[in-house]
Amino acid sequence: MSKNHLIILALIFISSCAEKAKSNYNFTTVFETSNGTETATYEQIINYYKHLATVYPQINIEAIGETDSGKPLHIITLNNESLFDFENIRKNNRIILINNGIHPGESDGIDATMMLYRDIVQNKIKTPKNTTLVTIPVYNIGGCLNRNSYTRTNQNGPKSYGFRGNARNFDLNRDFIKNDTKNAKTFAEIFHKVKPDVFIDNHVSNGADYQYTLTHLFTQHNKLGGDLGNYLHTKMVPKLEKHLSKANWDITPYVNVFNTTPEKGFSQFMDTPRYSTGYTALFNTLGIMVETHMLKPYKQRVEGTYELMKKMIDITEQDGKEIRTIRNKAIEEFYSKNTYTIDWEVNYNKSTTLNFKGYEGNNITSKITGLKRLKYDQKKPYIKEINYNNYFKPKTEITIPKSYIIPLGLHPIIKLLKLNHVILKPLSNDSIITVESYKIKSYDSRKTPYEGHYLHYNTKINSTIEQIQFRKGDFLLDTNQPSFRYIIETLEPEAPDSFFNWNFFDTILQQKEGFSPYVWEDNALNLLNIDTALKSKFEVKKSSDSNFSKNWYAQLDWLHKNSKHYEKAHLQYPIYRIIKIEP
Repeated sequence: MSKNHLIILALIFISSCAEKAKSNYNFTTVFETSNGTETATYEQIINYYKHLATVYPQINIEAIGETDSGKPLHIITLNNESLFDFENIRKNNRIILINNGIHPGESDGIDATMMLYRDIVQNKIKTPKNTTLVTIPVYNIGGCLNRNSYTRTNQNGPKSYGFRGNARNFDLNRDFIKNDTKNAKTFAEIFHKVKPDVFIDNHVSNGADYQYTLTHLFTQHNKLGGDLGNYLHTKMVPKLEKHLSKANWDITPYVNVFNTTPEKGFSQFMDTPRYSTGYTALFNTLGIMVETHMLKPYKQRVEGTYELMKKMIDITEQDGKEIRTIRNKAIEEFYSKNTYTIDWEVNYNKSTTLNFKGYEGNNITSKITGLKRLKYDQKKPYIKEINYNNYFKPKTEITIPKSYIIPLGLHPIIKLLKLNHVILKPLSNDSIITVESYKIKSYDSRKTPYEGHYLHYNTKINSTIEQIQFRKGDFLLDTNQPSFRYIIETLEPEAPDSFFNWNFFDTILQQKEGFSPYVWEDNALNLLNIDTALKSKFEVKKSSDSNFSKNWYAQLDWLHKNSKHYEKAHLQYPIYRIIKIEP
């Protein structure tokens, strides 16, 4: 038998085996067999994708890293050319990363994505030619395994579902910066492996009642900034809304109101980096959080999520070249400026008008409390023009430094920076360097725990220029690198989700050395007799501050803090800035 005949026979054998394999698996989902009332369990989800990958060469399943549940995360890649090396994929394709089950009770995306992958490889819908899909089928595995039928109090199905907290009871959609969980650390590993152009995070909303099944929460466009933010605001969002409308799926921006009606208008949700789309925006990824409406039937919500993802694939296919171009130049666009905005506020002078489809709401007397309560009347739908405040303006800006210097002892910070592909270079010698130094001037803290932390906010700093002795091995971190935005928004203390605000530096807030009043009293008197300028300043403070003049300990403490005995480490932010010199 000739070599060609052997090849033909081998191909026939492989083909027959593939057809036999297809017949061995039933790719009808639990969602479909239950007529849209149930969602798959964790085991059913993973087995489903394993079987898809066995039968269809366009699909690959890969286990990566750890989660707090003890199980690894998976990524499922769908590539039309059966190519699964991301370095090569990025040469010609755009990549969409889909995240499901971050809150496993919000399971719409889990079921929708299972059907989407199957329908693509079975040619039931259009196969993307220049777009590769990657999905995390269940991000919060611990929560998915913790199934019940009651904790989603407001939600209309499915019959049973997972729990919001993960295996350690963390809300994973608050953990993308602080990285308390193994899940978040593995997500970062996946994200930087995949480097997606577009990110979709599937959720279910709480809040007001209205007619829409679908709402979208895109990354705030002013915060995303530059050509990327402009593309998102003027092209991607309108295209998605238009495409869905043509398919008879109305969509509106996420309705950011609680226990009130939307008629007075509402503001866009600001997705700071603790949230998924806020984190992905730090790497110039176009992000959308899908929020289906909790009161709509489960079947309807899943089908809407499916349709939305289809349309996002279509947009990415159409605009792939433009997306690639504007993402590639985004870092240069930001770094070329002198300042960077680290905190934002609503710009009430500029807004968008929505033709909003809602329900009439009234305040009626509660049969339980006897007090007023909100009641929507679904028999009274309306379409009204309302204000949507989706423009933000800078609240806090910083001057972009050329570099940061990070002492080598800050191990937790250094690990997170490296996890997020930040390039750090150790100093080769002990060196005295002129730097900008921060002292923490003031801050507020939450009075109750928030995701395992007493989060700081309203942080203010004082800045000085100093010459500081640094050690060999301390890290120099240039800001002109792909992780530019991540660097700025984690290392600048005044940024809402900075490492400082997430309590990574709380040891500097506690004074370690103090004084015994009976000893310091005599030393302080000698100090005042020697230092006439300090004495004058002290007397002015006593005469202008009556509380101070009546508090003997406050006076001694003030003198101690203005002497050489006061420890330099107290309130000293231990990361330093090297100023960028403009040409």
